[in-house]
Amino acid sequence: MDASDQETMMPPMKEFLLTFFMPEKCYDQFFFYFNVMHVPCLKIVLSKTMGIFILMGIVIAPLSQIWKILCCGSSDGLCLTSVFLDLLAISTHAAFCYTQNFPIGAWGESLLAVIQIALLALLIQHHRGKTIKGIFLLVLFYGFMFLLASPFTPVSVVWTLYEWNVLFVIAGRFFQIVSNFRCGHTGQLSTLSVFLVFLGSLGRVFSSLQDAGFSFSAQMQALACCCSGLILAQILMYWNKRTTNGEKEAQLKKDKAE
Repeated sequence: MDASDQETMMPPMKEFLLTFFMPEKCYDQFFFYFNVMHVPCLKIVLSKTMGIFILMGIVIAPLSQIWKILCCGSSDGLCLTSVFLDLLAISTHAAFCYTQNFPIGAWGESLLAVIQIALLALLIQHHRGKTIKGIFLLVLFYGFMFLLASPFTPVSVVWTLYEWNVLFVIAGRFFQIVSNFRCGHTGQLSTLSVFLVFLGSLGRVFSSLQDAGFSFSAQMQALACCCSGLILAQILMYWNKRTTNGEKEAQLKKDKAE
């Protein structure tokens, strides 16, 4: 049997692990030599796992929230300011990568997230009876982003906004936290979305610690992670009220339909 036949007959689990989590030498360390405390391989696996968490927080989390709004027909509990700050944070990252001529494969998920979060902002406005205003705000925002990514904007400005990225994220989380406390519930805030964002924040903290140690950047990422964790705690704390509010909205819609 030649090497190509061996690769074809590779067990599905091994193929999955080698594709997403570890090189073959680490697979051998863990599953043939049973050296589960091999530090270099543990770091590789943890780094790849955190990278997947970050990707899920960027791409899947907005989809989950959009799906929740579409299913419930309501955007109750979502803070529009928080959503726009998230949109600004991910957009400045995409603009920075574009101006630096990074390959699309390195920041394509950010571009996809920009589209998803923009749709989310529009849905929030639509369910509040402000569809035209929502479209107008998005047109203004994308005009700003086009200007930011154009040669007319100095690179120093783009770089500064990119460095403020985590501050936009923290501010967005703060506004959502305050909104939850004021309302006394989390409305249609998606549990899965918040959980994925929290995992993505953990991944960023790990990456920052690996790259720069306990730097100011890592501390800011840790603060953003704590804010995400607090929103997740609010969802659990207000779970019963959240369910009650959802039942009331469903009953009101049913009464209107009749």
